[in-house]
Amino acid sequence: MNNLMRRAQNVQLWRKYCVKQYTTEAASASLSRGKPNYDEFIGGRQVQAQRSIVVQVSSEKSYSELYNYCSRFGSIVGAHHYCVRHDDDLHYILLEYSTVNEAAAAIDSGAANGDLSGVPVRSPFLWFKAAPGRRGPKLAANTNNNNNSQLPLSDLLSVDGTRQLDQASLLSQLRCAASIEQQVQLLHEHTQLNDLGVRMRFLAALQVQQAISGMFPAAQAHPFGSSVNGFGRMGCDLDLILRFDGETGVRKESDGEPPSRLIYHTKENLSNGRSQTQRHMECFGDMLHLFLPGVCHVRRILQARVPIIKYHHEHLNLEVDLSMSNLSGFYMSELLYMFGQIDQRVRPLTFSIRRWAQACGLTNPSPGRWISNFSLTCLVMYFLQQLRQPILPTIGALVKAAEAKDVRVTEDGINCTFGRDLERVGFQSRNTSSLSELLLQFFEFYSQFDFHNRAISLNEGRQLAKPDHSAMYIVNPLEQLLNVSKNVSLEECERLRIEVRNAAWILESEVENSTLQESERQDESWGLLNLFKHPEKAVIRPNMFFKPRMVEVSDLFEEKQHQQQQQSTTGLSSDGGATASPPVAYKNVSVRQQVQSIKAATRTELKQLRESSSAAAAPSSSPNSKNRRSR
Repeated sequence: MNNLMRRAQNVQLWRKYCVKQYTTEAASASLSRGKPNYDEFIGGRQVQAQRSIVVQVSSEKSYSELYNYCSRFGSIVGAHHYCVRHDDDLHYILLEYSTVNEAAAAIDSGAANGDLSGVPVRSPFLWFKAAPGRRGPKLAANTNNNNNSQLPLSDLLSVDGTRQLDQASLLSQLRCAASIEQQVQLLHEHTQLNDLGVRMRFLAALQVQQAISGMFPAAQAHPFGSSVNGFGRMGCDLDLILRFDGETGVRKESDGEPPSRLIYHTKENLSNGRSQTQRHMECFGDMLHLFLPGVCHVRRILQARVPIIKYHHEHLNLEVDLSMSNLSGFYMSELLYMFGQIDQRVRPLTFSIRRWAQACGLTNPSPGRWISNFSLTCLVMYFLQQLRQPILPTIGALVKAAEAKDVRVTEDGINCTFGRDLERVGFQSRNTSSLSELLLQFFEFYSQFDFHNRAISLNEGRQLAKPDHSAMYIVNPLEQLLNVSKNVSLEECERLRIEVRNAAWILESEVENSTLQESERQDESWGLLNLFKHPEKAVIRPNMFFKPRMVEVSDLFEEKQHQQQQQSTTGLSSDGGATASPPVAYKNVSVRQQVQSIKAATRTELKQLRESSSAAAAPSSSPNSKNRRSR
């Protein structure tokens, strides 16, 4: 009974933060305001996914025939083409209908593939079979000009829409920019997760949700992380949280009806919550592996602090991490989404800093001792909070602006309450700095930050005394007893300090050289391009915790050792015809002069030591010599 009551409370809590299923009109109205809140964004995208299907085709040229066939189920309002590249290029077209029922009718019309022995599964991922009587396996576009419903290929909203801009093309775009400010904007524009990428990720979530909807009609699969917080780049992974409890059986207070007296029987969990979650995920991983179309390479990582299932979706070319108990991550995505909505400079600035960190080798796709993209994003958010004229409010200010409807508490008791209404928060920034100025200020700020003794708090927007001996300490905004950057080693923290100092020097010189003509800029690397150079070309790359030497000590004696080797092998002195050793190569003229002065000073000291030693020996030897002569 206690378990039932506890589960009912969890249902009530989840009901507060569950995303409402908006109608098409409500979603369109929210998006038309320009800045939808997080719930409106998630709700609109979920309905958009429910109105969509993905069909594998022969090529983008099959669009006209596919459109003619699928129009019988309803009105198609949008179409996107993308390609998954393996050994052969696989082509897909995403069709969006005007209503959910029309998309459902198209899915329900699908037939099982009789050539395969697998179990047919209803999902929004389909395959466009060749028309009966067609000899070739390829699908050709319908060329019947009498068909008024035929659309030209140009009506595809995107062709190869998930193809990322290659490095050379991106650098060319940045090189042709008019200013560093425009470079930052272009980098954000060309590398951020585009509309098709977001659509595909919500379709992956919808497939998981619909797969278990029969037994769990209230189940919801929600994307979170970089896929939805506005800081995702093209090709980023998808983070999913799956919840089995939802709004089913719980009436809204506004309905004016009493709660139902008919209660579902529930099988009580006798084991602890973590082990039960692990068992659920193991079972669910088997279902993903065995039945869901497109899902492959399923890996269960159940002993992690947050158990997850990792898999690859071959129809979307997407890596997915699925969890069931990471609500704090879900709310952190909402918080970052709000920060990105508050000021339009936040996301472009973060993208540039992430790209710089990647170019320097500070971040790594694999987990380890280096700083993560999330920790780096927290550094950017804190920097924007602590400015003399802040661009972002503190999380504490958001908490003070919270209302009763903003209360969020996870199953683990983590309080994720903060104000969701930006108008109610009432924060207005008077900071007018440009993106290039903010970028330079970021590097200057952290080049002087005392990571050894101070911690960073986004909740208070100020530095705190470091509570432990971690190399870097960033207070987790929602779980404030945890350190976001606990994994960062002392060596990597030192590397960060060095690299931000290098970046500050580079940007300062770029400001001085900002008078280059446009033709010169197109032929040379300038602005952000100098920040993104290979790590070996960095201004400073010393051994950690040691100052760089002007010249190696061994180089000072290299010439003498070479001469000694020549004498021992040839029997000739340096004056007897032996070949002279090659000169020492110095870094620059000043280093050469300093080394020569050191040599001269050393020779002088040695000469003084010899003279002093001979002078000390003279008094003791002179009397003896006189006695010998007198005898």
